[in-house]
Amino acid sequence: MRVAILSDIHGNLVALDACLNDLQAQGGADAIVGAGDLCLDGPKPKKVLQRLEELGAKCVRGNTERYLACGDAVGSGHEDAQIAWTRREVGDKWLEWMRDLPVALRIGEDENQLLVCHANPTNDEEQLWPEADDATLERLIGPDRATAIAFGHLHLPYVRVWRGKLLVNVASAGLPKDGDARACYAIFTERSGGWEAKHRRVDFDVKKVATQLVDAGIPGSAELIATLRRHRYKRLKGFIP
Repeated sequence: MRVAILSDIHGNLVALDACLNDLQAQGGADAIVGAGDLCLDGPKPKKVLQRLEELGAKCVRGNTERYLACGDAVGSGHEDAQIAWTRREVGDKWLEWMRDLPVALRIGEDENQLLVCHANPTNDEEQLWPEADDATLERLIGPDRATAIAFGHLHLPYVRVWRGKLLVNVASAGLPKDGDARACYAIFTERSGGWEAKHRRVDFDVKKVATQLVDAGIPGSAELIATLRRHRYKRLKGFIP
């Protein structure tokens, strides 16, 4: 079985379509999963959700879906105006859809299970950094029975094995922040001995997305464009050129 997992699309239809075209070129997948943060902060929030629906993708709820659908954005760092704009753009049907999303999906049999969540198996907010210590991993992952765990939220792709579990950050299919301007997603293949993961990096038209952000009239578009073009976390500027 092959599963394509795309996280943190953030309303970037151009990047999403580029990833989907790449996936098709790679032979496709038996299932496509959206691992949360699907539409907030981008110029085409509704179209991203519609595209995922067209594909029959299964999705989990990320922190931004919670902000949009449950009104729980206090202290999130997101501007109220951006949230309000996105709510208007997607409409009540999609807000209800987001509200009903599961927080995790499990794929495969118990002895060889892939768990897909947004940030970590315990909550949708706390980032799992690649150097997270045992105490952090024990608290956030603990005795979960999955043999492989796929997540996003932190827009940094990495693979790590911890206590026999394959931990894979699939990074962002719409807003890369690891110093590489290309979108990122991951393809998981089920093997008899466990799951195999492969990241894919895909070019997309950054200039076109920046123009869409301006044309959409989304509040705070200048900062959103700066984040898109910077494609790295500010805190990592001394480590990522």
